[in-house]
Amino acid sequence: MEDSLLETVINTNIYDVIVLGAGAAGLMCAAEAGNRGRRVLILDHAEKAGKKILISGGGRCNFTNLYASANDFLSQNPHFCKSALARFTQYDTLEMFEKQGITWHEREHGQLFCDGSAKQVVDMLLEKCAESHVTIQLCTKIDKIVKHTGFDIYSDQGVFACESLVVATGGLSIPKMGATGFGYQIARQFDLNIIETEAGLVPFRLTSQAHDSLKALAGISLPVEASCAGQSFREAMLFTHRGISGPAMLQISSYWQAGEVVGINLLPDLDVRTWLVEQKVARGKQHLRTVLADILPKRLVLHWCELYIPDKPLQSLSDADLDMIVLQLQGWQLKPAATEGYRTAEVTLGGVDTACLSSKTMQARDVEGLYFIGEVVDVTGHLGGFNFQWAWASGYCAGQFV
Repeated sequence: MEDSLLETVINTNIYDVIVLGAGAAGLMCAAEAGNRGRRVLILDHAEKAGKKILISGGGRCNFTNLYASANDFLSQNPHFCKSALARFTQYDTLEMFEKQGITWHEREHGQLFCDGSAKQVVDMLLEKCAESHVTIQLCTKIDKIVKHTGFDIYSDQGVFACESLVVATGGLSIPKMGATGFGYQIARQFDLNIIETEAGLVPFRLTSQAHDSLKALAGISLPVEASCAGQSFREAMLFTHRGISGPAMLQISSYWQAGEVVGINLLPDLDVRTWLVEQKVARGKQHLRTVLADILPKRLVLHWCELYIPDKPLQSLSDADLDMIVLQLQGWQLKPAATEGYRTAEVTLGGVDTACLSSKTMQARDVEGLYFIGEVVDVTGHLGGFNFQWAWASGYCAGQFV
């Protein structure tokens, strides 16, 4: 027994900090800790670091947002993210990228993308880790974690020991990229509460009846205002072969609950009733479909006239007709059957309860040396670079204390 114990000790690789997860938050934290002189190891089961970074933003990585604030995040405690976001802001992110020579451009709503590719972001993080003498070990499966004064991590690549353990394993979104619930498993092992997880920023699936009636619209995209649960987003909506998607639907999906209705305004920038009255005077003999095709995709107009609204000459439209048209164009009510789930979700809602963590250090309040950062925590951003900003900020903050 003593020989076995001695052999384990001899074969244990000892570090100051071990980070589980080679994603945005984990790489950021490791680089910051290494920069403080800490001996850092990153462990990940994937064969490549930063896999989700590489596919983000259509391969260009929407790495932050100019208008990022705590109001852009969902959490059981909406105040938790404020400290980290204030200590590593979007402007700090920009400085980090510009120091690396990564050029970028702004799209709508303050979204910032790389001019080149997302690979530049991974390369930047790996370079920061190399400069800080961080060791990265991939293709490593962890079997168990044991706590003593520090932590022992047992894996198929040997035993690793550390003083501080950082869990940056991400959430459940996009399992084909290797996403697992391992981070939640670790939290539960140490009696940390988990806020129930759900797929977030995800397309909707429709009931078979709605799908059958709308499938002819697949491929049509238009700007809308989507509303649910007291929240509204003005973005593009896309009809797909499976349901409805596009930024507006992804955004509102984070607030939607099963059985609820999503309100959709197809013409959010127009007083439709006033416009129709004006058109009735100017173009009274023309049919509704002809006039609406000036402001909406023609295929959508034909479908709406078939399903929801009367296609008459404008001069024949009664006040009741006008009210119906306005309602179906600006107050369309859609009840999704479900979301597409984690398969295509960009993020995971819920996660490690922030009540169990210090907002300053990201350390578990009751487990010294155990930290949680990034998507595994119950902090989820809107679409548009906010989740990357949380990864940078939470990783940076933990990196100052581990």
